[in-house]
Amino acid sequence: MGGHHAASGAAAWVAIASTGPYTLGWYPLDATGILIGGMATAGTALVCDWDHRHSTVANSLPPLSNVIAVGIENASGGHRQGTHSVLGAAFFVLLAMMAGRFQLQTDWGLLSVGAGLLCMFMINIAAKALKLFPKSGFISNWIFALAMAGLVTWFAPEQWTWLPVSMLTGVVVHIVGDMITTGGVPLLWPIVIKPPKFLRKLPVLNDVWKANGAFSLPLLGRAGSRREWLVLIPVSAYAMVGMCVAAWSLAKAQWPAVLTALGNVIHP
Repeated sequence: MGGHHAASGAAAWVAIASTGPYTLGWYPLDATGILIGGMATAGTALVCDWDHRHSTVANSLPPLSNVIAVGIENASGGHRQGTHSVLGAAFFVLLAMMAGRFQLQTDWGLLSVGAGLLCMFMINIAAKALKLFPKSGFISNWIFALAMAGLVTWFAPEQWTWLPVSMLTGVVVHIVGDMITTGGVPLLWPIVIKPPKFLRKLPVLNDVWKANGAFSLPLLGRAGSRREWLVLIPVSAYAMVGMCVAAWSLAKAQWPAVLTALGNVIHP
């Protein structure tokens, strides 16, 4: 489910980017990187479903995002095909790396325009999937995404190097998430190896190696099952706690500067 993919992406980012208790600390970042990266990874954990014309990503910036979804669907062979493979993951990571190279020199310094726009788009679809603004919708999602991307540009412009890592994390989390449901994923696409007919009737194996060539470890059953909900409750709580701690650390660090700026405005 879309919201569960997003929550899993945020939780994975907290685990690898934070150095606090109960984390992995594989790619340590400061509070800004954890907070903004968590929201961005919640979005990158949804991009694999851009192969479906009615997905959260496809409806994020209509009609452009819908047209792109149709193109991706046709190019990748349909839903849960090319974008849910090793090749698809490599494509999305390459896209993030290319976005990071689009920079502009301005009076305020070097701005990573491409990375900022991509991050803003990812945060927008995360906000939509997580239903952060269920009543106000489209405009509020984009305003929130713009503010979050602006935080990185203002407080830590050099940290955009984490965006390809965020993309890789989100895509891997998505593919793994779909692989542990009954549908499975075609990991080796466009190479699709279907099991011989005599193996398709064997118990257990026919659930792991699907007749259509997809691979599955159906630990969670069907997408949206009770097992999925039970697993995602603690995962979502983990992500929320980690990002709240990062937000609190960022607020404490920047509060003196905010007070100084307000004082300069009031008493120039």
